[in-house]
Amino acid sequence: MRFLYNILLLMAAIPVLTYFLLKMLITGKYRNSFIQKLGGRQENILARINKEGRRIWIHAVSVGEVTAAAPIVASLKVKRPDAQIIFSTSTETGQGMAQRLVKEVDAFIYFPLDIPFAVNKMLNLVRPDVFVLVETELWPNFLAAASKRGVSALMVNGRISPRSFSKYRRTGFFWRRILENVEAAGMISDIDASRISRMGMDAGKIRVLGNAKYDALAAMASPDLKEDIARRFNVRRDEKFLVAGSTHPGEEDIIIQVYRELLATYPELGLILVPRHIERTRDVIHLLQQEDLKDMITATQMNNGRSRRKEKVIVVDIIGELFKTYSLATVVYCGGSLVPKGGQNILEAAAWGKVIFYGPSMEDFSQEAMLLEEAGAGIRIHNARELSEGILQLLADPQDAKRRGERGQAVVLANRGAAERYAEMVNRYIG
Repeated sequence: MRFLYNILLLMAAIPVLTYFLLKMLITGKYRNSFIQKLGGRQENILARINKEGRRIWIHAVSVGEVTAAAPIVASLKVKRPDAQIIFSTSTETGQGMAQRLVKEVDAFIYFPLDIPFAVNKMLNLVRPDVFVLVETELWPNFLAAASKRGVSALMVNGRISPRSFSKYRRTGFFWRRILENVEAAGMISDIDASRISRMGMDAGKIRVLGNAKYDALAAMASPDLKEDIARRFNVRRDEKFLVAGSTHPGEEDIIIQVYRELLATYPELGLILVPRHIERTRDVIHLLQQEDLKDMITATQMNNGRSRRKEKVIVVDIIGELFKTYSLATVVYCGGSLVPKGGQNILEAAAWGKVIFYGPSMEDFSQEAMLLEEAGAGIRIHNARELSEGILQLLADPQDAKRRGERGQAVVLANRGAAERYAEMVNRYIG
């Protein structure tokens, strides 16, 4: 099956390489990481770490996985200060976040493309005793090569979304063999555990250990972080904002419509829009201008020295600012949910004690939504009318909003502890 997989990789090589090259030329994206993904330019990074001692390679794809990995790494370093930790990401934004957020690391590298020569080169350079993948990213050639070298591959904070599960099940005969190369899987919930079992993993390898993102977000939500972004965005203490985070095409139109309705009752209310993909910033700005909401400023403009004065609309066009931006919210809408995208991470806003509105498509965060809805801090809506009415009701009763938000924040705090459990799981395999 891996032979067939590599034949397909070879067939895809030309269009994939063309895509990477065009992106590098047009947008500059991948310019800093493409050679590293082929195994190049990383020898000097790894040469700086000690030759002796156990080595743990931890891989987090991008920003979301880095957030989950940070408290696991911190806990692991306390348990095994002698171990050397090599941390990889697949994206440049993830790499930037990791270098800011994960402090207990001996070297940061890029994860190789799943091509045999790149995989083997990186494994020869890193020489890990244990490989830890955060959430779920199964690369057949890498896992097979690691297993051949006697490297224990572990999964932590394992999550399998309904959409991913549907794809995995259609090719279950293939993934069953791949999962044989994973020694143990720590999963977020019983649902995730059931899904990976149905994909073919031996049930004896699976444990439910919780979501490490609760640990990360509880630790990150600090007054200093809020003060920093409030200062940079020149936010007055009495200002109120609707923050719409991780929005997708089709959602900004709804948010703008709702915001205009809210202005009739609350003319002082501001709007902060954070599109899921910042390359769509121009489209979002065009939508705002079409609706005569031209009184706006972007995060990039503020970073470049333009001071925000009385602009009521802020468009956050910088990656890595969403979590901090939620701290400024009076009320939150979390995107990817009024369109069929499976939702986005509602825990980020809950960690700041905010009430969060979201649409019906929350398949990827169903457990989190259930917990926040039980606390009254998560409110599911189905259209613009329900969103407008819900926000108006919340703004009319600030004390109720405060109580709901505090109960949601308590949910985040109560579910801490997973990072410690994952660190203990990894520690057992270090030797």
